[in-house]
Amino acid sequence: MSARILVVDDVDINVKLLGAKLASEYFDVLTASNGAAALAVCAVERPDLVLLDVMMPEMDGFEVCRRLKADPATSHIPVVMVTALSDVADRLTGLEAGADDFLTKPVNDIALFARVRSLVRLKRMMEELRLREEVCGHFAQLPGGEPSEDLGPARILLLEDNKLAAARIVETLTPMAGDLLHVTTCEAAAERLDASIELMVVGMSVAGGDPLRLVSQSRASEQTRQVPVLLVADEGDMPRLAKGLDLGANDYILRPIDRNELTARARTQIRRKRLHDRLRENHQRSLSLALIDPLTGLFNRRYVAAHLDGLMARVGAGGKGSAVLLFDLDRFKLINDSWGHLAGDEVLCEIAKRALHELRSFDLVGRYGGEEFIVLMPDTNLEIALVVAERLRVSIAEKPFSISGVPNPIPVTISIGVATMLDSGDSATEILRRADVALYAAKNGGRNCMKSWPVEIGSGVALSPQPLRALNVAFS
Repeated sequence: MSARILVVDDVDINVKLLGAKLASEYFDVLTASNGAAALAVCAVERPDLVLLDVMMPEMDGFEVCRRLKADPATSHIPVVMVTALSDVADRLTGLEAGADDFLTKPVNDIALFARVRSLVRLKRMMEELRLREEVCGHFAQLPGGEPSEDLGPARILLLEDNKLAAARIVETLTPMAGDLLHVTTCEAAAERLDASIELMVVGMSVAGGDPLRLVSQSRASEQTRQVPVLLVADEGDMPRLAKGLDLGANDYILRPIDRNELTARARTQIRRKRLHDRLRENHQRSLSLALIDPLTGLFNRRYVAAHLDGLMARVGAGGKGSAVLLFDLDRFKLINDSWGHLAGDEVLCEIAKRALHELRSFDLVGRYGGEEFIVLMPDTNLEIALVVAERLRVSIAEKPFSISGVPNPIPVTISIGVATMLDSGDSATEILRRADVALYAAKNGGRNCMKSWPVEIGSGVALSPQPLRALNVAFS
């Protein structure tokens, strides 16, 4: 997972050391030597995450974090405090300032990389939900704002078989829990876990089963995928903690547990869960405004157009480029003529299901019109887009479609055109034109294949004789 990381430290050797570690893991690294420079970089570059030193002259890391979180334009950038201080009071100060985590020098590489990947993954998911809410807001008035600091009762599930540790956690979390369920085995936790749980606290040393398998299972289920997971571990269990974060756990706390730190981390996760739920509810509410294709359940052309405008604006504001896939069913008219339009409709619905299964969770799939579909892929270069496109093509071609009333499965293939946003000056019309030209080349190249922009001169594509479908961006 590539991301842009801003490293802020007034000691040059610290910046170089952290920068080298991150670069070795293929992250893009930005640097700043003081708080004012960090704020300026964030305002322009919008990094995916900030690694922020606490002890700096003039403006310390706590103040930088407060200013980042107070600015709506940068408030959703994850901030990880990095300092030589290990006092619990400093950790709490950082968390109260809005920091997402607090690492102590010398930084453990395993914890660093796992934390960075986890926070970047969370940021991208929340960005996508916010963008979709913003798009839907053009069509309806939706409730907004961040969840209140007064959270109200939360439903918490605790997995811990150590009686003393469990008693301490229960005593700490009870004031914020309207319903605190305590279990001592992974099997019991799996039985009690459902979408109503707003926080799951998991002891890593539980004897009854594998806590990490429970984390994995919770992320594999659509019902519990968004339930925050807070791991509780010993300091020597860092490799398993890193694995837990990679599997989808949201945060961790080390023993001996400080009550104030546990309260702060639990409160942060509950607030995020409620924000995520609000974004999802607003998004679902807006779909009633005919932004969904009634046949396939995918976004329709109107929504795709507005969403693409949002992606283009993000690129223009200094974000990374994005990719567009246009794909079209090969010889779809033959299916309709041979088996009827109801069979054709079933094929289109199955195409939509397979596309959603093969694409990433933050990619947007839409029905562009007729038998043509579109995929918008944020923060994606051409190389990754081609890999995803080929995976999609194979998933369609390798397994014929079983259709009601048709005696034998129907072989179906698609042709795909791939294009990327080359710079911030690109327009939605231009990137759609490139994808359409590439799709036309795939059709001329024998179908059941993909082509990317720019297409080769010898591909048999006429670039100018006829108007391209993608140029019609005036949506009714």
